[in-house]
Amino acid sequence: MAESRQKVSAQDLPTQQQADSMSTQQSQANQEHTVQELVELLNLETIEHNLFRGQNCDIGGRSVFGGQVIGQALIAALRTLDENRLTHSLHAYFLRPGDMRAPIVYEVARIRDGGSFTTRSVIAIQHGEAIFSMSASFHRAEKGLEHQLSQMPDVPPPENLESEHQIRCRMANRIDERVRALFLQLRPIEIRPIDPVDLFNPEPRDPIKQLWFRVPQTLGDNRGLHHAILAYASDFALLGTGMLPHGLSFVDPNVHAASIDHAIWFHQPFRVDEWLLYAMESPCAGQARSYNRAQIFTRDGRLVASVCQEGLMRARRRI
Repeated sequence: MAESRQKVSAQDLPTQQQADSMSTQQSQANQEHTVQELVELLNLETIEHNLFRGQNCDIGGRSVFGGQVIGQALIAALRTLDENRLTHSLHAYFLRPGDMRAPIVYEVARIRDGGSFTTRSVIAIQHGEAIFSMSASFHRAEKGLEHQLSQMPDVPPPENLESEHQIRCRMANRIDERVRALFLQLRPIEIRPIDPVDLFNPEPRDPIKQLWFRVPQTLGDNRGLHHAILAYASDFALLGTGMLPHGLSFVDPNVHAASIDHAIWFHQPFRVDEWLLYAMESPCAGQARSYNRAQIFTRDGRLVASVCQEGLMRARRRI
């Protein structure tokens, strides 16, 4: 007996608006999943007193993403605090490339527990060798004098800008098929650049870059987690700022770039699930090193964090 089939008319097909809505809903669900993966990535395993272990997530680089190591190291340090103190600064050095295939062990040294400040030192280890070191300081909540000289740049609001993911999807046909999936994967940090760079044909421009970023899902009120995710996100775009005057980008096979050190100062409370403006600049580069610095503002113009980084920047051809 012939199988009966129900005819599908044009009226049964979704409209373009409905299709776009379903695509948006699927994208939001996927993004929420990546956010949960980031939270789990930062949830380190305790393996011994002052020893913690973290896993890795491949975002498309040659080695472990530096922001991941900073965020995990900060969580490891926070796990050793006996009272609720907030991170006010961290200073880190990247010593060796991280191996994506191996977990990272974080060893925390309890340097000092003072009346107002706590100091921790963290070493990240793979294959018996240190790949990263960090000193972090934590401060008991305290009221004091306040001022702010820096003003937030006048930029369009995030709602008026394309996301980095949308921009990358438009470039899909220009991406090597071997790395296309990684290049186009959703990230747990939603980024909306102010003046996007064409990664495949960058024109030389002033070493100034601005973007909005946030976690596109409501998080809890654990400020340590918010600090760790900001530290994670702060390594996404800063190094590339120093490439702008030279018309270079990370996708150029002649470019070898890597973070050398990274420092963050946390000034005021903030939430990473709300839009933050990352205002970056590279005052100078020389001796194959690029010096980059940035300020992070809330939408209402409060300066909540400052970042400095020096990175290795080599070009294998004459510029």
